[in-house]
Amino acid sequence: MRSIGKVSGLRCQVSAKIDDPPIHITLRVTMAVLRGTNLACPFFVPLEIVNDGSWPHPSRLPLGAGWTGSCRASGQELAASDTHIREFCNLGYATACPHLPRRRDWDAVRFSVARVSREQVTICFVCELAHAPIEHGKLTFDLASEVWLDAHPDPRVLRLATCYLQTYRARQNAVLI
Repeated sequence: MRSIGKVSGLRCQVSAKIDDPPIHITLRVTMAVLRGTNLACPFFVPLEIVNDGSWPHPSRLPLGAGWTGSCRASGQELAASDTHIREFCNLGYATACPHLPRRRDWDAVRFSVARVSREQVTICFVCELAHAPIEHGKLTFDLASEVWLDAHPDPRVLRLATCYLQTYRARQNAVLI
């Protein structure tokens, strides 16, 4: 499901010379903002980044790349087919997924890099249920000791955040080369 938000209206004041009265110009700008639902499934257990060129825009995926892995929706870690991983696990909000439990804490987890320094990377996360935020926060990773300074108590969030961070760091290293 996608929703579209609109942002419009901008007012500015322009004066040609210091003594001239200002000319008021109202610009009407309308932008359509697509809010996609590409988020990581909280039951997905990513194991390895897929770098085979099969994803058209891998950096746009929820974890920053396509991943192979397994499913833990049943409570046990089970193998998932490549098609299942591609259509459901990597994208979240997989309501058509046959493994998705009826009762669950979240449908998806969203990540973004909030701050980067030489010492640390801070990642924001949002856990969503029915397209609404249920929980959010920040996780900070210490680059020198290679550990999370403020680990999330749910291992699913921490596992997905670690994968997102791994992808982010690999992209940053590729830029430097």
